Amino acid sequence: MATTTSTDNVDLVRSLGADVVIDYKQDDFEKVLSGYDVVLNSLDKVTLEKSLRVLKPGGKLISISGPPDAAFARSIGASWVLRMVTGALSHRIRAKAKRRQVHYSFLFMRANGNQLTEITSLIDDRIIRPVVDRVFPFASTKEAMAYVEAGRAKGKVVVSLK
Repeated sequence: MATTTSTDNVDLVRSLGADVVIDYKQDDFEKVLSGYDVVLNSLDKVTLEKSLRVLKPGGKLISISGPPDAAFARSIGASWVLRMVTGALSHRIRAKAKRRQVHYSFLFMRANGNQLTEITSLIDDRIIRPVVDRVFPFASTKEAMAYVEAGRAKGKVVVSLK
């Protein structure tokens, strides 16, 4: 498994199990990586397009930051008009993926009780190790948001209701 991170977080992501860690402040991941089966993208359009180039033929590029595709629109029961619009929005990236013989799809995250129960089990069994940077009391929600917006968090920022 490979990932990108800033210089300050290299050791952290290695400790979480990454085999290859690329400091994006020093290296361009598309020049270092190649031949991957799957890329999970949560960043911008430039990163999305670079991600296509690290996949081997038959690979999959999955993005949670868009653009949505017609398959997503179908999965939510959208009208044919919305399916056409989402198809148009994702046409460019899908065409680029097709030329590279890879598949692009958009993944929309939904709250799901069964999945959350499974994730809880994985955390309890220490298969998934969440990283919590800071916990703020509910009364300090505004400060928690400012902390997140500052971009310095190393892990999740939690607002506790208790």
